[in-house]
Amino acid sequence: MTATLVKETASPRPPAERVRRARRRARAVALLFAFPALLLLGALVVYPVLFSVGRSFFDASGTRFVGGQNYTEMFRDPATLKAVRNTAVWVVVAPALLTGLGLILAVLVEKVRWATAFKLLLFMPMAVSFLAAGIVFRLAYDEDPDKGVLNAAVVSVHDAFTGTSSYPTARAREGQGLTKEADGSYRTGASVSPGDMVTLGLVGVRPDDVPGAARPAYPAAGRAAAPGDLRGVVYLDFTPGGGGKQGEVDRRESGLPGMRVDAVRDGRTVASTTTASDGSFRFARLDGGPYAVRLPAANFAPPYGGVSWLGPALVTPAIIGAYLWIWTGFAMVLIGAGLATLPRDALEAARMDGANEWQIFRRITVPLLAPVLTVVFVTLVINVMKVFDLVYVIAPGPVQEDATVLATQMWLVSFGGGNDQGLGSALGVLLLLLVVPAMVFNVRRFRRSQR
Repeated sequence: MTATLVKETASPRPPAERVRRARRRARAVALLFAFPALLLLGALVVYPVLFSVGRSFFDASGTRFVGGQNYTEMFRDPATLKAVRNTAVWVVVAPALLTGLGLILAVLVEKVRWATAFKLLLFMPMAVSFLAAGIVFRLAYDEDPDKGVLNAAVVSVHDAFTGTSSYPTARAREGQGLTKEADGSYRTGASVSPGDMVTLGLVGVRPDDVPGAARPAYPAAGRAAAPGDLRGVVYLDFTPGGGGKQGEVDRRESGLPGMRVDAVRDGRTVASTTTASDGSFRFARLDGGPYAVRLPAANFAPPYGGVSWLGPALVTPAIIGAYLWIWTGFAMVLIGAGLATLPRDALEAARMDGANEWQIFRRITVPLLAPVLTVVFVTLVINVMKVFDLVYVIAPGPVQEDATVLATQMWLVSFGGGNDQGLGSALGVLLLLLVVPAMVFNVRRFRRSQR
């Protein structure tokens, strides 16, 4: 009897209890290994979040409790409302464009021989920091065509189709018979008639603006006009090295070729011509009567300066363009990875049934890629809400407020001159509340796909 009791007492534990103890031991070991990461997560994420939530209920000094006053003030501030609107533009435009571009590029790159090289080339901007990319695009968007590559291209195309003014800095010397009109043109004060010779002297022409083919105006100025013709010369009333006489054509003074000249009678242009290489012009077979000679304002119009990419109207689209340059490769690579897993038999079956490539793309490829496209889109939404570097670096100071988003507004209010960390913390809490739903959606989607 005693031996039986001892034997029963020494019997092994039930299997269920051993499993529970093994699980508790494994859980303890897992927590032990995860503890350093949890400690860092708490110190770098949880504590700052809780501190910001608490700080948002205090004033700028952090000593007086103000309740929800910062949140009320946040939605009264015009700059904050503009930041909310700009953030909404970013969220609506940037992720949709990136997902679409990534999808199109992923499909197209898959059909070329050097697909890996193209993917590497498009993905390379991801290796550039936002700060460096912002500096690059700040220079590219510069309004000066001599500095900004985009405006250099725009100005070149514009001038190729519409031309440019010949002498943008030229002006008439006062008291020499030319009167400036309200539209910027110049007109002779005294009336002239066929058979007369008119000399129109200008100053202020930069040496670079004088064409290399320009010839001296003196021979043309001494040429008599034929009966019925109105002749003249437009010249640079400046003698290199000094000397000469104002209002008279000196032997060393250059003609101004390519200048448009109009003959005007009773307020109406009756004839137009362009000056020759020596600055001479001629109106042939004019009817008798008094005329005025006019140099239209187009001769003196300032050169086309291009597009104000960083002006108040275009600064946000310009920064979004820089963002697209950086992140398109990311979207393309992720969507390309999803594209590589698609069942090829479904695509081949559609081709055998007579479907063209557009129908296959729209009815088969896009629906099968919907989970990947959703993950890419939501990930980009989260990233866009936190954009800071590009906006802060690219937008010039005068238009910083026109381009501001929630992240930059939070920094400006807290540290960039506002020195109101209570209001800045409220903005941070608002940004967190906007980001969290997208993060939760992404995590749930990821878990669902793993099952």
